[in-house]
Amino acid sequence: MKRQNQSSVVEFILLGFSNFPELQKLIFGVFLVIYLVTLMGNAIIIVIISLDHSLHVPMYLFLQNLSVVEVSFSAVIMPEMLVVLSTEKAAISFTGCFAQMYFIILFGGTECFLLGAMAYDRFAAICHPLSYPMIMNKMVFMKLVMFSWISWVMVATVQTTWVFSFPFCGPNEINHLFCETPPVLKLACADTFLFEIYAFTVTILIIMVPFLLILLSYIRIFAILKMPSTTGRQKAFSTCASHLTSVTLFYGTASMTYLQPKSSYSPETKKLMSLAYTLLTPLLNPLIYSSRNSEMKRALMKLWRRKVVSHTA
Repeated sequence: MKRQNQSSVVEFILLGFSNFPELQKLIFGVFLVIYLVTLMGNAIIIVIISLDHSLHVPMYLFLQNLSVVEVSFSAVIMPEMLVVLSTEKAAISFTGCFAQMYFIILFGGTECFLLGAMAYDRFAAICHPLSYPMIMNKMVFMKLVMFSWISWVMVATVQTTWVFSFPFCGPNEINHLFCETPPVLKLACADTFLFEIYAFTVTILIIMVPFLLILLSYIRIFAILKMPSTTGRQKAFSTCASHLTSVTLFYGTASMTYLQPKSSYSPETKKLMSLAYTLLTPLLNPLIYSSRNSEMKRALMKLWRRKVVSHTA
């Protein structure tokens, strides 16, 4: 951030949906409900897996890590977004914008890798059931989780520092709901070509490649599922389809946003694409990964009965 002192901008103004003032109260209410449901759904998953030792296996521990990321992702974005929606314009300091962008990249990227690790875990369990305990042992699990977090700490540090090393001479209005790389980069009064090349390369290597691997894993999983009953086959397809829907929504919209940081999409289109992976996926993932899972339902009922018994005792 050597060139930060050259910037005349000391704070940014987030415009949000100020073009639609009549809708802001309604949007605020909807987003607040989504935020609370997201926190509650993911918190329940974290607590259930922590308390039930039978769920301390890679499949559920990956899910627990994913829920931690979702809660953190939402906590970084949603409170500020709600402030923006409750006012016509909301100011955020230079440092605050830097911090928000850093954690958005960190948690968003970590989710990319965790979704890939979860797909690999399911591929190993279903396609190689006999050797699964060796393929996905505790050490492999730990390495995958640590790699998911540490690699994106490095990427977030490099990317955020690079963006805020550009001088910002004004205007200071970000036509977005939060400090995301593409809308902030538009305000830089310097040549950002090299950064755009970097962003394109990073998106291809560490977003699109994992996405393709996930698709191939699920295709392979479904191809080898030889279930005797039509019902079983339909259930497997339904589960894979719901997982793929979430993954496609997250990776698809994130890739469209970051492949071309200065793309020609309208600001409103960019806002909607950002909401798809910052608002919808944290909300949907607890439902998608838990509602069809009998073990999670059993653990939830067990926890519920324990609470009821403790209150009535």
